[in-house]
This record gives sequence, C-alpha cells and structure tokens, in this order.
Amino acid sequence: MTSTNNDHIPTQPSSMALEGVKVLELGQLIAGPFATKLLGEFGADVIKIEPPGTGDPLRRWRVMRGDTSLWWHVQTRNKRSVSLDLKSEEGQDIVKRLAAEADIVVENFSPGRLEKWGLGWDALSAINPGLIMVRISGYGQTGPYRDLPGFGVIGEAMGGLRYLSGHPGESSVRVGISIGDSLSALYGVIGALLALQERRHSGLGQYIDVALYESVFAMMESLIPEYDGAGVIRHPSGSALPGITPSNAYRCADDSEVLIAGNGDSIFKRLMHAIGRDDLGEDPALAHNDGRSDNAAMIDTAINNWTSRHARDEVLEVLEAARVPAGHPYTAKDIVEDPHYAAREMIQTITTRDGQSLKVPGVLPRLSRTPGRIGGGGPALGEHTQSVLDELGIDADTQAQLRERGVCFTADDEA
Repeated sequence: MTSTNNDHIPTQPSSMALEGVKVLELGQLIAGPFATKLLGEFGADVIKIEPPGTGDPLRRWRVMRGDTSLWWHVQTRNKRSVSLDLKSEEGQDIVKRLAAEADIVVENFSPGRLEKWGLGWDALSAINPGLIMVRISGYGQTGPYRDLPGFGVIGEAMGGLRYLSGHPGESSVRVGISIGDSLSALYGVIGALLALQERRHSGLGQYIDVALYESVFAMMESLIPEYDGAGVIRHPSGSALPGITPSNAYRCADDSEVLIAGNGDSIFKRLMHAIGRDDLGEDPALAHNDGRSDNAAMIDTAINNWTSRHARDEVLEVLEAARVPAGHPYTAKDIVEDPHYAAREMIQTITTRDGQSLKVPGVLPRLSRTPGRIGGGGPALGEHTQSVLDELGIDADTQAQLRERGVCFTADDEA
C-alpha cells in the first residue's frame, strides 16, 4: 500500500526485489503491459484492467493455441486480470479505489483519454499523493504532435531507427519486433524505479512521461552530434556498421551467413592472421579503426573471399580458435536447442491453464539474491475480478449488482 512516508520500503531484504509493491495496469497490447510484466517478474502485485468481452487485443495477436495467443502467456505472466468497464462511473470509482492503494499505475492510452474518464494524473495523485504514474504514448503528453496516433513503428521511424534499417537505395526495413514499444517499456520501468527511490525521501509520487519516438531516439548513439559537428547525415548501410570496421555479415560456401566483429585493434590482427591475410594485419595504415574504416570495402572483400570458400561451422571454428567474436543469425529453433541458453536457464517451460506445456523466455535482469520468477501462463479474462473486489472490501451483493449493470465481469461471465 502506498503511503507518504517510508513505511512501504522494507528494511530487510525480501524474498523478491519488488515484494509489497502494488501496480495497476491501465494499458493494452505492448508498451504498457511489457513494463508491468517486468515489474511482476520481480514480485510486484500487478492488477491488469481489461475491457469486458474482448479483453486486451493481444489475447488474439499472432499465433494462437486454442482461443489464446501464445504471446499472451509471456506478456501477461504474473498478473491478475480484472474485467472492468472504464467508461462507467462505477468502473471509474473502482479504479480510483485501486489507485488509492497502488504504488505505481502504468497506462498507455492516447494522451487525454484517462482525463476524459476522470482517471488522469491530477485526479489519481490527489487521491494518493505517493502514487507513481508511468504514461507511455506515441509522442508524449506535451508538444504539437501530442494528440496524433502513434504506434511503435511510427516511433521507430521518427526516432531515426527506421531510416538506417535496410540496404542503401532500398526500402527501409522493420527490425521484425516491436522494438519501439519494448524500449519505451524499459524506460518506463527505469523511471518508475527511480521515482520509487526518490519517494523514500520525499514521500511524494510523480509521473513519468515516456514517448515511443524518444525511447528510440535515445538509442541512436552519435547520430545528432555527427550531424551538428560534422554535417554528416548517417544513411542505411545494410549489415555493416559504418565507422566501425570490420563488423559485418559475410556469406559462406554453404550459402549461410556469419557475423564477424573484428573491429578491435588486436582482434583485427588475429582475424587477418586466421584468414591468411597477415599483409593486412600488419599494415600500419590499418592498425587503428579510423584507418580501417577508410578501407572498409577492401577489408570486407578480403574477409568475404575467405568465408565464401568455407562452410559456416568451419568458419566459426577457426574464428573461435583465434578469439575473434563471431556468430550466426539464430532462428527460434537455434535458440531453443542452444546449450548456452539452456545452461543459463533462459528457456523455461511453464504449464498454461489448459494443462499444456509451453517454452517461454526466462527473466532478466539476473539478480543474485532476489531473482525474478515466472508463474504460469497469462490469466483468463476476468479471472481475478472477484478476488480483487473482495480485497477492496466490496461485498458480494454489491458485486452482484455491479455485474448485473455490466460494470465488472468475472471469468465465468466472460465465458
């Protein structure tokens, strides 16, 4: 329960890092729910509010098993589902009662939506001065683009990532995952944890304004100083990393691909020796990265000439012996079968509500003393509505009346 003093901060290590932290999720799909997933994995009690009937749309995204998305069992693990109509006054009142006891609220609605329902920052923080609110949106809570619709792919484009993805002269390429949403979730969690730490001293909450495009933009390394300081506009470069040489993808004799990062000065010498090009490894003009980057095409050609004559496994064996960082693009099958993933328990098996087993990613980051956890799969829609309302002290008769009026729904109602 949130308070305006330090009572909610444990004085002794708990069994989980965020044990005792209560989180209310007012979001759907990716960014907000990914943030609360991370919090829930480390012991926070996450209550997820879902609209009646359909629930979070992610329940039916991508590959399904039965009537539930397989993704759902990762994104929503360790959460409790409450099915509630936020458009109703009674539903809004229940959210306010939950927020009064919460430490953190995470939402990713369009800016202004919660305010229309009387559930914005001003309203909730007035009820709970210690509340921390993570607000994730396409363009942030302020600025001229505030009210424009913004999904992750648009944030990736505006943040500068999409322009650099792909090969010169070709259409930009999507990374293949919702990286803008996930980065925003990470920034949201960082902000929430920073605010929790600060609250130990002030007793006050605050809100964290996360924009999808800014989360991507923050990853863009030297993009802006190179433009401002040298007039350089960075352009797509395919699989290479411009200005860092050699670091590229190279084709092998069996038509597979290896990735080689030989851009350290001593690593470059070892790489050139391994491929029989000591002349390049000992060339003073190529001793440091700036000289190598000026001759990137020539170096890549030399490496390609070698890899194209050998199968991928042979290439990797030679480079491993030479202590040169190298690898190959992993498929899902490669990941599941890899012994290093297994040794570090990054692939774990859960049992979903239908009794079937399912392999899922492990928990990050790794904490030595209070590690994260994986419960079962994602909850059924409204599975925890009754228990959460019980905790709020709402009696059975009142709950029945709310259900009759379509304010709240249990899993049985939804079924």
